[in-house]
Amino acid sequence: MEAELVQRQGIPYDSIPAAGVHGVGLRTLPKNIIKLMRGVFASRKILREFKPDVLFFTGGYVAVPMAIAGINIPSLLYVPDIEPGLALKALAWFADKITVSAPASAAYFSRTARIVETGYPTRTDLAQWDKASACEKLKLDAEKPTLLVFGGSKGARSINNAVLANLPDLLERMQIVHISGKLDWVTVQNARNALKRNQAKKYRVFDYLHEEMGAALASADLVVSRAGASSLGEFPLFELPALLVPYPYAWRYQKVNAEYLQEKGAAMMIRDEKLEEDLVPIVDDLLKNRQELDAMRTAMKEIARPNAAENIAVELLALARKR
Repeated sequence: MEAELVQRQGIPYDSIPAAGVHGVGLRTLPKNIIKLMRGVFASRKILREFKPDVLFFTGGYVAVPMAIAGINIPSLLYVPDIEPGLALKALAWFADKITVSAPASAAYFSRTARIVETGYPTRTDLAQWDKASACEKLKLDAEKPTLLVFGGSKGARSINNAVLANLPDLLERMQIVHISGKLDWVTVQNARNALKRNQAKKYRVFDYLHEEMGAALASADLVVSRAGASSLGEFPLFELPALLVPYPYAWRYQKVNAEYLQEKGAAMMIRDEKLEEDLVPIVDDLLKNRQELDAMRTAMKEIARPNAAENIAVELLALARKR
C-alpha cells in the first residue's frame, strides 16, 4: 500500500529486503537475519548512487538496514504514534534528531535533548475542503448529522460488521460516509444494494479515498475509526470528534493513541468486542449532545499542528546543512 501511495505522488521508489526479528520463531530467525543483511547491502548500493545529505525514518523494521548502512549520514527519526514501536526505539540509537507528533512521546526516550515536537504531518490538499464543499462533493445534506466510518487502507472488519449490523437503525438517525477498505468492499456494496431507496440515499460507501479524503473528514460531525497515527493529525486538523476503536490484536500503540486523545477530551474510546452492541447508543447520544460534541471539537482544535510537515522539513534541512 505504501509503495502505491509513494508512486502515485510521482516520487521515485526503491524497495529493499527486510524482515522482523522480534517475536519470530527460532526456525524463522536465521532466515530473517540473512534477509536483513541483504537489506544492508541493498541500502549501501542505494546510498552510493543517491548520495543523500540526510536520512529520514518513520519506523518499521524495513528502515533498520538503511539505518545501519547510513550510520555516518545525519538522520532524523519521526515518531507518528504516541508510543514508539520496537523498530523505532532501535532506530532512535542511530538518529541525530527525533521529531514527535505529541509531547507525550518524549517519555519513551532517554535523551530528550534530541526531541522536537512537530505535530503529525497532513497532506496540504486536505485543508482545501470545508463542510459546504465537502457535502456538495459527496452528495450529502449539510443540515443532517453525518457519521464518518473509516478503517484504514485495508479496512477494519469489526468496525464494518458493527456498522452493517446496525445500518438501518443508524440511517434513521443520520447519514453515513463509510470507507470500508478493500477486504470487505463487496460485502458493504451488497449491504447498500439491499437498503430501501430512501436509506441508500443517506449511505455513501467507498473502498478507499485519495483526493476526496479531505471531503469525507470535512463533511463529518463524528468519526468512528481505529486509532492509528493519522488520528493524531487528521482529526485535529478538521476539529473532528472521534469514537476510537483500537485494534486489539497488535502492539498496544493504538490504545495509547486513543487514551491520549480521550484524556485531552477530544475522543471517546470503545473496546472492539463491545462495538456492535454499543455503537448505536453512543453515536446517537453524542450527535444529540451538541454541547459535548462542541467541547470535543475544541479539544481537537487545541491538539492540531497544521504546520507539522513544515516543522519536520526545517529540522531535516538543518541536519542536511550540517553535512
